Amino acid sequence: MTSLPGRRNQTGSEQEMARRDKEAEIPTSIEEEQLHGISRSVGEIEWLLLIVVLLYHVFGGSDPDDRPGIVLSMVLYTMSIMGLRYAMFFKRESRWKLAAETWIMTAFITWALLHTGRLESPLLNSYLLIIITSALALGKLTTLLELALIAVCLVLLGGDFTLVEIISPKYLAGLFVQLAPMVLVAYITTMFASDIRYGLNQAKLSPETDELTNALSGRGFAIIADSLFGQALRYNRAITLLVIECDTLKQVNDEHGHKAGDALLASLVKSIQGQLRRSDVVARQSGDEFVVLLPETPSAGALHIAEKIRTAVATASLTLVGRTVTTTVSIGTASYPHDGNSLDLLLAQATRNMYQARLAGRNRVVQQAAR
Repeated sequence: MTSLPGRRNQTGSEQEMARRDKEAEIPTSIEEEQLHGISRSVGEIEWLLLIVVLLYHVFGGSDPDDRPGIVLSMVLYTMSIMGLRYAMFFKRESRWKLAAETWIMTAFITWALLHTGRLESPLLNSYLLIIITSALALGKLTTLLELALIAVCLVLLGGDFTLVEIISPKYLAGLFVQLAPMVLVAYITTMFASDIRYGLNQAKLSPETDELTNALSGRGFAIIADSLFGQALRYNRAITLLVIECDTLKQVNDEHGHKAGDALLASLVKSIQGQLRRSDVVARQSGDEFVVLLPETPSAGALHIAEKIRTAVATASLTLVGRTVTTTVSIGTASYPHDGNSLDLLLAQATRNMYQARLAGRNRVVQQAAR
């Protein structure tokens, strides 16, 4: 294991000014990082919704007379996704853009329900995707407004009722029964997202951030990891730890100097973060070793994410002193509850698996070391 790259000597006042400048930059970088992570998750949910409606249509779930309307809605919905996500109308992510995307999803689902049985449609639960998206991305108040909008849509889908009938106890009780699962999902998801957001902000806005890579330090990671693992234990939810080591840092340091090694590590962290969700946590443990915590992720999903990280790092390149430098990583994974019931056990197992990846030739992922 290589040691931490050297830093240039600074006077006390210079160090203090650098520290303050770094802290002043952190909120912006956190906000941008969070919005990009949220946007990736929202995009996946949008395409998932389209696939669900498409499969229902393909397998004959809709009446022949209603199919043209459904096809038209799918075409318009696809165009809206392409426009918002790939046509570069928005150069930067914003919460207003994400909110607009949830409104478009609401309109698409409502239109699909209108042509597939209204409140009797099997697609009715698709509204839950909007609730989850809003709760994760936009906070409690916006989620409450989304629930109110969905309630209006349910009233419109219910048929022709007079105002007196709508405000009657019987009608309101029925509407509450329909909304109750959505309210429960919204509450649980917003609370979970709030806990993660609080932990991330507490750690990243503190000195527990690695100055070189802007990832969490080991101590900063511990603040969040303890909370997230405690939730996994409490609710018996899967959680996975990855240990990632850069395969070529020592070589780059020897050939190009520690400054080049620093640039390589910063580039590596960006490649890792590009494959993670907003709820995932990455930290620098030592000179060339990183850990990633993946909440709500069983071993199969963790293997997929680890392979994406390995591929992203291997295909990225960095220009140093006029030469293109590439690197690879060795990754070990360990998952709760299969590999242990504490963070220490998971870290030990993931570290063993990472060493197995190195011994097997590097640039690979090992999920279970030979026993």
